[in-house]
Parts: sequence; structure tokens; C-alpha cells
Amino acid sequence: MTVTEFTNPSLLAPVISNIWDVPQSWKLETYKQHGGYEGLSKAWHFGDGELTEVVKASGLRGRGGAGFPTGLKWSFLPPADGGPRYLVVNADESEPGTCKDIPALLANPHALIEGMAICLRAIGGHHGFVYLRGETVHVYRRLMAAVREAYEAGLIGKGLGPNGDYDIDITVHAGAGAYICGEETALLDSLEGRRGQPRLKPPFPAAKGYLARPTVVNNVETISSVPGIIKNGADWFAKMGTEKSKGHGLFSLSGHVKNPGQYEAPFGITLRELLDMAGGIREGHELKFWTPGGSSTAILGPEALDVPLGYEEVMEAGSMLATRALQIFDETTSVVRVVRAWTDFYQHESCGKCTPCREGTFWMRAVMHRLEAGKGLPTDIDMLYEIAGNIAGRSFCALGDASAVPIQSGINLFREEFEQGLTTPAWELFPYEKSALFSEVGVS
Repeated sequence: MTVTEFTNPSLLAPVISNIWDVPQSWKLETYKQHGGYEGLSKAWHFGDGELTEVVKASGLRGRGGAGFPTGLKWSFLPPADGGPRYLVVNADESEPGTCKDIPALLANPHALIEGMAICLRAIGGHHGFVYLRGETVHVYRRLMAAVREAYEAGLIGKGLGPNGDYDIDITVHAGAGAYICGEETALLDSLEGRRGQPRLKPPFPAAKGYLARPTVVNNVETISSVPGIIKNGADWFAKMGTEKSKGHGLFSLSGHVKNPGQYEAPFGITLRELLDMAGGIREGHELKFWTPGGSSTAILGPEALDVPLGYEEVMEAGSMLATRALQIFDETTSVVRVVRAWTDFYQHESCGKCTPCREGTFWMRAVMHRLEAGKGLPTDIDMLYEIAGNIAGRSFCALGDASAVPIQSGINLFREEFEQGLTTPAWELFPYEKSALFSEVGVS
């Protein structure tokens, strides 16, 4: 596809996903046949600081949630002092609804490896780590095999670059499986062999990260986007997307949609356009609510179908774009049941370091179970909202805030449904079989 074709936000923009449908897309040979590692070849000829400036000029923002400018993050590293500098890639994808990095690693792991090599070259580092969720053993094996291929081909390893004097090593590390390790400082503690709990900031990882050395922490999709920028130029990337949300991104559609999956498109595309590509809501039903970025983002209703999916635009609509995990729910779905399930997750995954999250998620879970069972107390809804308010902005890290968002946004949009939980079980109001996509395994 040409740049002009990519600039239309109603079209798909397969960049990271461009070879997903090719036989053995995960192999080095396949990746190179489609232009792989051309970006790294170019990167060796950039001067000090120039790669970071190109990434800045592209407008690439972090694809893991907050959308912080990537090149700016790289530039925060202090001047070189002769000691090591590290890159850590966050592949601990585990929030309900979020499902883009694992498919990307399965189908095109070399995009990440090439991006890591370019980033290490940009920051003057020699060792990069991929922190992968340990339960995804199949992904771990595939990524390890891809790293092995890159070593054997001389793309990473010792004596690289035009002068043969640059070393790049990549380590794939499997975590034990904890949502908290998606928070960058908890990830670093876990990578160092300690219990995964968030650190007090400052100092930030850019100054004191892995082993108290300057460290860049970025998401899988962020780093996988870098090779295309270096290969095609900052302007190529910046012409996609919106004014403040540049480039292409993976939009994950799941739930009550005919064709769920990954849709890579320019930022600024709308849910209505994505639903059209996905065949719409399942037959005979209509959209009730959706999340733009996973369970930690505020619920939106059908009125937000035409909101451009960019960071600022979604924030103005009252939510966050975050990981672009578009969970679609039709009118057969109980909001109370969905929020209860998410609250169970947050309570189970709370690391327990801070009181608001540790205690608050426990009580929110208890109240949500009462409301789902139709046994809520008259004071439950207001108390639930207050507990969520005492977590939001008061927890040690943003993952505490994440647990409060679905509670508050659910009550704001569907208070009547929560009030029904004082007298009527959710399974009577919204029978399970009505919202189920399958009656049994393998039968639609």
C-alpha cells in the first residue's frame, strides 16, 4: 500500500500484520522476503541521537496504554556514563479484552526483534529483555526460536554494524503470571528476581530502571512499529492517523461481533467503521455498550460509535483509548455481570502493596456479587461508587485506578440496572444463554 492509501482512516493499514496470512509468517526467511530487517540495515548508518529524533518526528506514541510519546521517552535517558543501558519490552499482556501483542508475537516475532535492535542502537544499549507472560508457553517457544534465528543469521549478537564493533543481546524472560507486572516498575522488580510490586517514582526507569541503570520500557506493539518508521521515514508514519495520534495501530474487536479479531488501521478510524469491516453486531441484536481500551477504560454507549479512535478524542468522550481492546456487548448482556467479572479479576490481581487497592477491591467484589445475585442493600450502589472513588487517584499505581473505572462508569451509564440488583438476580434479567455466543464447544 502507498502512503496516500494509508492516510484514509476508514481503510486498514496492515504494517505489523501485513504478513500474518503468509505461510510460516513467523520465520526469518518470510520476514526478510517482505522487507524485514531493512530498517535495521539503515539504522546502523545513523549518528548519535538521530534515530531518537526520527522516532520523535514520526509522532509514535506508546501502544501499551497511556500513549506517551516514544521518542521523547527514549530521550529521557541521561548522557552515557560508560555503564550499561537497557531496553525492556513489556509483553505481559493480561487485562481482560486486551489481545493484540500475543497474536503479533505469534505471527510476526521478528518485527519486535528488529525494533529492539534499532532501539538499543538508538539509546546506546547492548542488552534487551522481553518480559513475557509465563502462561503463554507457545508464544515463549516461538519467540525464543525467532531470537535464535536472528542470532544465527548475525542480525543480533557480537560484532555488529558497519565497523563490527557493536553487540546486541536479547533475552526472553517468562514471568510467573501477574497483572501487576504489566506496570513497568513492578515488571522491573520481577525481572530482577523480586516480588512484582510497583516502585515509588521518581526515580523513573529512564534514570534508574533495570539494575538501577538507565532503562527504556516499551510495549510490544510500540517497538514493533519502529522498523517501519526507520525503513520508510517519519513522514510516512506521520501521514497516517490524526493530528495528535499518528500512525497505525492494532484494534482488537471481541464479543458480540460477527467477525472478531485484529484490525490494523490508522488512528482516527471509528468503531462504526470497524464494525462494518467486522460484519456488524451479531444478527438480530444491537449494540448496548463497549470499551475502547479494555476493562480498565470507561464504558461507552452507542452514542460514541462515531468518535475518532485517537487518544485525545476518546478522552473527550469520557474514556481512554489505552490498548484499543474494543469489547462489544449487545442488549442481552448484563452490565452488572460484566463489571462483577472484571472486579473479580482486579481483586484477585491486586498486589496488596497499598491499602486503597487491597481493601477497596475486596469490598467492591463483595458488593458486586450481592448486586448480581439480586441481594443488594439499599446503600450498596452509593457505597460502591464511594469505594471506587477512594481508590481512584489514591492507589500506589495506576492499576488501582483501573479497578475503579468500570464500577463508576457502569453506574453512571446504567444506574437503573444496578438498582435492579437490589431485588432481582442478573441471570433472571439477562439469562446466560441469551448472551452466550456458543451453546457448547464448537457449536454456534
